[in-house]
Amino acid sequence: MLTKESLQFLDDLKKNNNRDWFQDNKKRYEVFKKDYHQLVSDFLDAMKPLDPSLELLEVKNCTFRINRDIRFSKDKSPYKAHLGVWMSTGAKGANRAGYYVHIEKGASFIAGGFYSPDPEDLKKVRKEIAFFYDDLQEILNDKNFKKEFGSLDINENNSLKSMPRGYEKDHPAIEFLKLKSFTATQKYDISEVTQKDFVSKVSKKLIALKPLNEFINRALDTEEF
Repeated sequence: MLTKESLQFLDDLKKNNNRDWFQDNKKRYEVFKKDYHQLVSDFLDAMKPLDPSLELLEVKNCTFRINRDIRFSKDKSPYKAHLGVWMSTGAKGANRAGYYVHIEKGASFIAGGFYSPDPEDLKKVRKEIAFFYDDLQEILNDKNFKKEFGSLDINENNSLKSMPRGYEKDHPAIEFLKLKSFTATQKYDISEVTQKDFVSKVSKKLIALKPLNEFINRALDTEEF
């Protein structure tokens, strides 16, 4: 769980996203950062017994800097007014599927899978889906997965309009082969973050994504011939 003070800091930062305000509230930020790192530590303690592939992860592998990269963005706000927790076998910055917790007022969600892979990794995952569609179907039809996440995220921003090159239009996995990211998400209300059972409750939901992550990582670990 996070404290109400930490959530208030994010709320205030969103309204005062500038360097002067941030410097004036540096002590508040340090308290927030400590709280953030404790939340990540709690998630690792909860998730490692459920997914042993996360065993070597440390807090530093799962956090994000508060500074935004504004070099190529029209939004020049210097700081992130949200919080993210990323847990993956490949650690942060590596191309592997994983689990994600996003905390932001009005836009909080949990997710898992593989977001926006590079072209080579995208080819590997599509090939895995094409050849082992039965495996993916079994994962997506799992009762717990369907209860928590329904299916993979499919929308106009995440899917090609036409079939990717090299695949038949009548392939049974057509809707998944057209995807550009392979993720599943569930929204929640930010008020849940301050509840004592937040980490345990979310961890039980996230672990439903373990077979999906394993399927994707299997594809990424396959050597091309």
